[in-house]
Amino acid sequence: MIFPVCLHEWLKRKESKKTIPYYMSVAGMLLILCVLPAGMSRSAWIAAAVSSVYVCGMHYRMEIQHYIRHYRKQAVSFAIVIFILVGIALGGIYQMKKDSADGRLFMWKIAAHTVSENPWAGCGWNSVPAAYGQAQEDYFATGDYTATEELVAGAPEYVFNEYLQVAIAWGVPVLCFGLLIMGGSMYIGHKQGIYGLCGALLSLMVFAFSSYPLQFPAFVSALVILVLACGIRVLPLEKGWFRLLFTILLLVGSYGCFYNYQQKSKAVSACKQWTKSRMFYQSGAYRQAVECYAEIQKEMVGNARFMFEYGHALHKLHEPELSNRVLKEALKVSGDPMILNVIGKNEQEMKHYASAEQCLCVLFIGCPDGFILIICWLIYMRNRSFTDATNWNGW
Repeated sequence: MIFPVCLHEWLKRKESKKTIPYYMSVAGMLLILCVLPAGMSRSAWIAAAVSSVYVCGMHYRMEIQHYIRHYRKQAVSFAIVIFILVGIALGGIYQMKKDSADGRLFMWKIAAHTVSENPWAGCGWNSVPAAYGQAQEDYFATGDYTATEELVAGAPEYVFNEYLQVAIAWGVPVLCFGLLIMGGSMYIGHKQGIYGLCGALLSLMVFAFSSYPLQFPAFVSALVILVLACGIRVLPLEKGWFRLLFTILLLVGSYGCFYNYQQKSKAVSACKQWTKSRMFYQSGAYRQAVECYAEIQKEMVGNARFMFEYGHALHKLHEPELSNRVLKEALKVSGDPMILNVIGKNEQEMKHYASAEQCLCVLFIGCPDGFILIICWLIYMRNRSFTDATNWNGW
């Protein structure tokens, strides 16, 4: 996001007297060029490339138009060569981490199915992993899937596409409204000639297509600042009533940010306590772990990993009913099938064999040897020939 800003400032000043902003922009570009390759983020490379092409295109637009007008054949040949080179580059980027790219394509496919199930209202931001997991389970249950999809499937916390993430969480209308605001802000900024900020906004929008920047407060803050910086220039702030309205909106937004900060502070404190308490869980001292986890459960109710550890610790303490209550809350914010595994074991311990079969058989959907595993499990459940739970694990 910073690279197109620095590039714009450098292009604007390179023909004039060299000042401090000129050297700062050069230093910024050099530092970012050191970081980008080392980060191995293909999404970041593409975002930086697209935003840089936009900034350079706007800076040299007169020269480009003149060249196209007077050298049409050469321009067409040049465009064809660039198109081929871009295709080769994209193919190389795809082959660099092929399984990762296939995984993202599969996630987008399942996410699109998730959106189609509830396109208007959404399921809530914290419930996206659970909704995704349910959609993936339904997809594999049909049996119409490829070996590659079976290989790359998992239980992701994000769908690696913020547009689909927003659509799943809050519905398609909210997504369209957000796109309208960002597109309108970029159009205004483009008309005002602030190509550096427009390039930064474009970079974030491209990056959000194949990653999850909105999961981090820094990126959300940057997005808000860029939208305001691009759009505020056309606001009629000289009018009294508009200044009043703008001030009220700022106050309301500031209060919302402060309230959200307070909530996050509580979650951060709880996470710190969880980090300290995890040594009990990891060392097998489940009684002490449960006592510590119970104190922060209210603040950590949206954290799937915490809820799983809490429920698993209760399972180890042979408190299946309470464990299932915690794990079913975890299912609302996670698509991890291991949660169903522990729930199934709890149901088995409570002698609810039908519920146990239902939970454990779900784990085998999409497994090549799933039919054999299900038959073996059903025989075991009916005959109950193993009295100790550890015998089943060894078997």
